[in-house]
Amino acid sequence: LGMFSELKFPVPWGHVAAKAWGPSDGHPVLCLHGWLDNANTFDKLIPLLPRDCYYVAMDFSGHGLSSHRPAGSPYYFLDYVSDVRRVAAALQWRRFTLMGHSMGNAQLFFLSYCFFSSQFCFLYPEMVDKLILLENLGFLLDPEDTEAWLKSKRMVIDRLLSLEAKQQTPKARSPEAALQRLLEANSHLTAEGGTILLQRGATETPAG
Repeated sequence: LGMFSELKFPVPWGHVAAKAWGPSDGHPVLCLHGWLDNANTFDKLIPLLPRDCYYVAMDFSGHGLSSHRPAGSPYYFLDYVSDVRRVAAALQWRRFTLMGHSMGNAQLFFLSYCFFSSQFCFLYPEMVDKLILLENLGFLLDPEDTEAWLKSKRMVIDRLLSLEAKQQTPKARSPEAALQRLLEANSHLTAEGGTILLQRGATETPAG
């Protein structure tokens, strides 16, 4: 397990880099590094672990060999969880073990510490068979907020990845069709208001 391979997963702003150890057909284990660390965090640990697993240690965006997000873009906590979901999708892993260290576990959230790996398990429990936490600090969430938090955060991530996967070229429409689509998506708009918004919100092309 001392030998590893380098991986790259495309994302809209560049790529997420990762290192992989072990047989690619082994039990999948996704490893999440700590604050201001990178995938090399696991270099000394992986050779000591069972050899029948396929370990993938990703560099979070802006860390290691992964692309930074565009200048001026903040690194929100949920964005890191989205990175995990993107990598799992790229690997076509439907169910895997998650191992998180430090920031891979911990973040400040609702004035308490919780974990990227724990958050991922909370949002996508059907995808995780085991959770390994190194230096964990606990995941705290008001029970009354649990269902609403779960529903809203999972919806955000799923919709984002769905849009990224489509990568469709915007369709050209007639001004009338563009207005109709805008009004259907925004029921509070009047036709006059929609026309005003489209003057600045649409780009004319030879096709429409």
